Amino acid sequence: MNIPLNIIYEDDAVVVLNKQAGISVHPSMNEPQGTLSDALVAKYPKMKTVGDDPMRPGIVHRLDKDTSGLLIVAKNQEAFEFLKREWQEGRVIKKYLALVWGRPKEKGEIISELARSPKDFRKRIVVNPGKNKNKELKGKLAITEYKVVRKYANFSLVEVYPKTGRMHQIRVHMASIGCPVAGDKIYGGKRKNPEGLTHQFLYAFYLGIVLPGNKKMAFEADLPEDLRDILTKLEK
Repeated sequence: MNIPLNIIYEDDAVVVLNKQAGISVHPSMNEPQGTLSDALVAKYPKMKTVGDDPMRPGIVHRLDKDTSGLLIVAKNQEAFEFLKREWQEGRVIKKYLALVWGRPKEKGEIISELARSPKDFRKRIVVNPGKNKNKELKGKLAITEYKVVRKYANFSLVEVYPKTGRMHQIRVHMASIGCPVAGDKIYGGKRKNPEGLTHQFLYAFYLGIVLPGNKKMAFEADLPEDLRDILTKLEK
């Protein structure tokens, strides 16, 4: 499998890529090869030993398989440790564009705990402390802010600002307010997707981060053509 590496920035310590949808960031039991991580190690062999987990060389954060957008990867262990601290201490600014069903409030903040679903290992669910029937179900705090930037007949385009980095956080939170991400196969129910949409409409368009050497950087990328085409069709 030929995996494209759309590199938008590179130095001795890091690589910043614009990941396309449909490619997993790193291998898993169900997908042992053919991932972005495999392509990165092929290009940068020294990256193979970088990180905490040999299955995730150089990876300090991830995007879901069907989410596209900006991703930063460490090229050496020192850079990995530096970036990991930036993430753990909440200093990284992430912004997404999402097309969601319905009409959420003009802006909002969603705060909840998220946990793995006991019924479906793929899913995360909102946990309400003290109200769960399953007392052993423990969640982790997740905070998501958003604002509406464009309205369509049955959809809204929102900018989303996750303040924490839980798995599926944006997708679960938007679904929890009745506005799931368009094209989301897990949290979107049986809604009919906009014509031409083949994956969830969630794009990581902005990344603000301090790089090793205390270089303060901001990366921004335009919507890919396939998602721009969806919005053009909705405007007609």
